[in-house]
Amino acid sequence: MKKIAITSFCCIGFLLGIITTTPSYSHVRSEYWHQRVSLFECLPVDNSNIVFLGNSITDGGEFAELFDNPKIINRGISGDVISGVRERVGQVLKGSPRKIFLLIGINDISHNKAVNELAREYEMLVKEIAEKSPSTRLYIQSVMPVNNDFNRYKNLIGKEDTVRQLNLELERISAKYDATYVDLFSALSDSDSGKLKKEFTNDGLHLSGKGYLVWRDCLKKYVDE
Repeated sequence: MKKIAITSFCCIGFLLGIITTTPSYSHVRSEYWHQRVSLFECLPVDNSNIVFLGNSITDGGEFAELFDNPKIINRGISGDVISGVRERVGQVLKGSPRKIFLLIGINDISHNKAVNELAREYEMLVKEIAEKSPSTRLYIQSVMPVNNDFNRYKNLIGKEDTVRQLNLELERISAKYDATYVDLFSALSDSDSGKLKKEFTNDGLHLSGKGYLVWRDCLKKYVDE
């Protein structure tokens, strides 16, 4: 009886160890996130690849076609956040890709996180990329503007200034880790209102074809260099 009790106690301790050491955010990943991650696991990255890494805005881009470059691969997942990218970035880094174009943060902003918390999480991600794949050239893209006139994404209403503040932090992080900061915000926003131009979107957040062409033009020199 005593032996059974000791064994039960050890099993409970083991399970508690699993619970306490497993990242608390793992259970919130969507089915789609897990589907994409499992697919990416079957599609290894190598050191000739240029990787686009991010959320739904990246997920929706046909970058190999946009840049006429078959070495470009898309690792965007709709709905992803900074911690989600960090959870799966090892799939990319183990191949030591030539370049990574990182775009992440707008979903985190919609979750009401403070700018200093977002900057801290983002810097941890960038530090991991720099340490695990030092030969990879990292391009940190600014969070894109939104247009709340469409009234589609309630959690982004009133967050325009947060987007700008986070972009300032991304510029700082880029300088600290010798990454290239790419300002997409200015190219996609109306110069007067700072909103995502209506001709570049049909929902106030995601890009239309014209928006992707502007994005491509912003990045072309960096992809080609």
